[in-house]
Amino acid sequence: MIRTALRPKWLAALLLAVAFAVTCGFLGNWQLEESRAKGRAEAIERAAAMPVAPLTEVLEPQTSFPPGASTRPVTAEGEYVPEHQVLIADRRLDEVHGYWVVVPLVVEETGASLPVLRGFVENLEDAPPAPTGEISIAGGLAPGESPKSEAGLPPGVLRAIDLSILINRWDTTVYNAFVFVTDETRGGVPVALDGLQRVPPPTGESTELNLKNAMYAVQWWIFAAFGFFLWWRAVRQAHLEELRAADPGAAGEEAQGQGGRGDEASCDGPGPLDDRDAGAGDAIHDRLVDHEPLQQKEQV
Repeated sequence: MIRTALRPKWLAALLLAVAFAVTCGFLGNWQLEESRAKGRAEAIERAAAMPVAPLTEVLEPQTSFPPGASTRPVTAEGEYVPEHQVLIADRRLDEVHGYWVVVPLVVEETGASLPVLRGFVENLEDAPPAPTGEISIAGGLAPGESPKSEAGLPPGVLRAIDLSILINRWDTTVYNAFVFVTDETRGGVPVALDGLQRVPPPTGESTELNLKNAMYAVQWWIFAAFGFFLWWRAVRQAHLEELRAADPGAAGEEAQGQGGRGDEASCDGPGPLDDRDAGAGDAIHDRLVDHEPLQQKEQV
């Protein structure tokens, strides 16, 4: 069968099956990404639609970020620490490159620091200092970001809201999350932005999948495997036809394998008697005939 598969005709068919499988794999991955995107969007919509809750009811300091909490509206009260303000480089807002301005808020109820994204600026020198005094904030909750290299950055600038770095820099207990602030007040009065532009809550991350698109992805991958199956079946059929043309019985033996031989042997009945068995029977018959007259004389 290998010799048949190596013929140019079937090698070309194999290349076609590979191209078909690659296309199906690409389409399956695309559907999987669509499934993740839709699942993420649905999770974010659910979280954003939840009622506003105090931060302390949603998350405790130094605990894992709760599932499905991305963009969850929360509130908190405390004081900013302006000297610990950092800027996050390589950010965009409305297609404009710039920096995020992040400052820790020491939450009044726990004493732990909550990273707060106050807004966006185009240039480092445009970042205003954080307001002092008792501040009330509201915004969307988000998990920390993955670490990125700080190489080539000036002091006080990072490339990600890496909570492990912030813990070391701020030397305090830190929430395993940050807030995209949408509202800041001090004594019930809105805090001036001083050139900051608010950044909308993040799209967040979610492992949820949209079932419909996930099933489409599985179907494409099954189609890829089915293409190889069709190629193998066509090669096998061609191989059997070649055997049948060369030897009419060979193709049947190839298809049936060793299983048919046992059945054939079990169906055979006992063979005919050979010549020795027939000769022994004739001799016994002659002896019986020779003794019969003697028995009759003895009776007389």
